[in-house]
Amino acid sequence: MTPTVDCPTRVARAAVFTVFGLNGFLLAMWVVHIPEITDRTGVAKSTLGMLLLLMAGAGVAGMRITGPLADRFGSRNLVAAAATLMSLALIGPGLATGPITLALALACFGFGNGALDVSMNTQAVHVERAYGRPIMGAFHALFSGGGLLGSLLGAATLRAEWDTRMTLTLAALACVALTFALVPRLLRDTEHGAPADSAAVHHDPPASAHQHRDSAEHRRKVFALAAIAFAVLLAEGVAGDWSTLQMREHLDADEATAALAFGAFSVTMTAGRLAADRVSGAFGRVAVVRYGTLLCAIGLTVIILSPWIPLTLIGWAMAGLGLSGTIPQIFTAAGNLGSAKAATDMSRVFSIGYLGLLAGPATIGWLTALIPLTTALIVPLIAVLICCRYAAAVAPARA
Repeated sequence: MTPTVDCPTRVARAAVFTVFGLNGFLLAMWVVHIPEITDRTGVAKSTLGMLLLLMAGAGVAGMRITGPLADRFGSRNLVAAAATLMSLALIGPGLATGPITLALALACFGFGNGALDVSMNTQAVHVERAYGRPIMGAFHALFSGGGLLGSLLGAATLRAEWDTRMTLTLAALACVALTFALVPRLLRDTEHGAPADSAAVHHDPPASAHQHRDSAEHRRKVFALAAIAFAVLLAEGVAGDWSTLQMREHLDADEATAALAFGAFSVTMTAGRLAADRVSGAFGRVAVVRYGTLLCAIGLTVIILSPWIPLTLIGWAMAGLGLSGTIPQIFTAAGNLGSAKAATDMSRVFSIGYLGLLAGPATIGWLTALIPLTTALIVPLIAVLICCRYAAAVAPARA
């Protein structure tokens, strides 16, 4: 039976939906303005690559710092701080006048993004517990929706020849105002009750040997979830950065046709996340990860072997659908390990998984100096097969 959900929890769910959309919107507003900003600041492509790496590193730092802070001060307070920081940091790239000022702006923006990533997902876990059923996938789908809105709005302002500084400032101020309106509607961390995955009964404190064993077991669970997140996001990063080029080089497709590869991946990724909660509720999160990564592996095999464009597009669509529901299940599992420091657990899983998102495309780039790009896709294929084998790591904790 579906548990009865009170009004404040429903309001909190809508607020978290909006926060996820806000995060995607802010990232998209930066991305669509990259060409104009780099031209104005005189930043070369090689320098831009280093700046993006700096932004990613700042994001990882934001994740690791935010976890313990969220455990101490509550995820609602950290969502408020992180969303405000990321929103105001969006103004920085618009005001940058050279590589140094752009680097400082992107470091702040990346730090805010990492902090918001951990805090909003921690809040999402609290809301999901209160609901008593899977709803994490829909939150991640709203992130994609916010990115789409930001891309369309940014493109419209560029077409209208708005000044980038004005556009980013208005977007930042609107997001700050929206953050202030949303935060009071989020749940306090004490409102969600005990972790839904844990049916543990409180007994007398165990002996020190038992505490050590439990601590070691907990660390192993966190490491297992982080490893799976790393592998899944490695595959997702490869698809995002290399799918279009793979179809262009392997099948000699024109630029417009090659772009359909990432389009096929993105569409099924978004649609799959919208459906992932129902699938998880019906079959369990282990099934979502196991059969999702298996479907992705089949799709990558199709891509590697396919001699035809339509079949390759089907392969990328299968890969997107397979990966769509896995990350929400991993993050839900990380937030429900029964630890008093759930946000810290999530920050560890997030940061290591995020490294996979960075390492995947870079690894493929290095391998292309030795083997064809399509052959290099064996790397994400192996990664998702390992996830399929060890999908049980996301199983709910037992009493």
